[in-house]
Amino acid sequence: MNMFVPSITAESSDAQPCPLAPTVEEAQQALDVLRRLTAYAPAEAAALGLSMRAGRADAALSRSYPSEFVPDPEYKATLPDLQNGPESLIKGAHVPIQHVGVSNFRLPLDYRKCDGGLISLETSVTGSVSLDAAKKGINMSRIMRSFYGHAGKAFDFARIESVLRSYLENLESADARLQLSFRYPMMRQSLRSGLEGYQYYDVAFESVLKGGQSTKLLHLDYVYSSTCPCSLELSEHARVTRGQIATPHSQRSVARVSLVVDGERPLWIEDLVGLCNAAIPTETQVMVKREDEQAFAELNASNPIFVEDAVRLLCEALEGDDRIGDFRVVASHQESLHSHDAVSILTRGDTFSQTSQDPRLFSSLIHTA
Repeated sequence: MNMFVPSITAESSDAQPCPLAPTVEEAQQALDVLRRLTAYAPAEAAALGLSMRAGRADAALSRSYPSEFVPDPEYKATLPDLQNGPESLIKGAHVPIQHVGVSNFRLPLDYRKCDGGLISLETSVTGSVSLDAAKKGINMSRIMRSFYGHAGKAFDFARIESVLRSYLENLESADARLQLSFRYPMMRQSLRSGLEGYQYYDVAFESVLKGGQSTKLLHLDYVYSSTCPCSLELSEHARVTRGQIATPHSQRSVARVSLVVDGERPLWIEDLVGLCNAAIPTETQVMVKREDEQAFAELNASNPIFVEDAVRLLCEALEGDDRIGDFRVVASHQESLHSHDAVSILTRGDTFSQTSQDPRLFSSLIHTA
């Protein structure tokens, strides 16, 4: 219930007293008790159904922002913190929550390149912790504040784990997860003209602490062109048998490679791009002149590929690197022939094995820019 406390004014003293009615002095004392309860024990006040307004019902509220007000430690100690309130305030089932935290918290972070240099990139942070059944919630700002203690330092898996452990301790949780997503630029050279331009790769570093064990994961979207082998053969058949010019269909395609970083040697983003490019050399181009466009047509014709071929070629490349543990390859060939896409998923190991898939998984592979 919400308790409504009427204002008591001097005029009320003129009214005929009622034997059971409190005096003005008694009512004022009751208001003082309500003020203290709502200020110093807001969770208990809320559990009793008391409104915060009950403690100041007789006071006029200021409508001017108090820019000069500076809260001292004593005042801050009175601020309500319902997220850390008693278990009695939990709504719904009293069960543990596997992940609770923040998503798309953005800030610039420094990353080390394989040549030893640093690059600063806008980063989207997703961080979460587990929550015990007896706890109402967490102070999510502590996840974000953890990053500012590492300002100016290069972020790699060791740094990410350090951040993880700091907010895991602050929030008194058992498990934690942190993912940093960014677009990583690499200078790529055209096929024949020698022109260069920046290719941007969607990358994510992910670190998981669960049961005292740490897992490091790397995610990369590799964008390439896929020429349909069947369409290529049919086009050649028309040319040879009937003198009919025909064009095989090809399309922009995406492979999302997710893997567990294993072993002692570092696995750089540049290394993973190199593995993908060796497996599927028809990566989309940044800068092209006519000779490059012709070269790309020749390269595609030399490497026709079904979506099944794509995941198997990438599997072969990943299995051959001792720095890579479990992995998953999700490929989408965004057809120019059909009104639908051709897709495939290949996994190795238990980390990425799952029965159900996110219903928006394949739509997230469509790169519009």
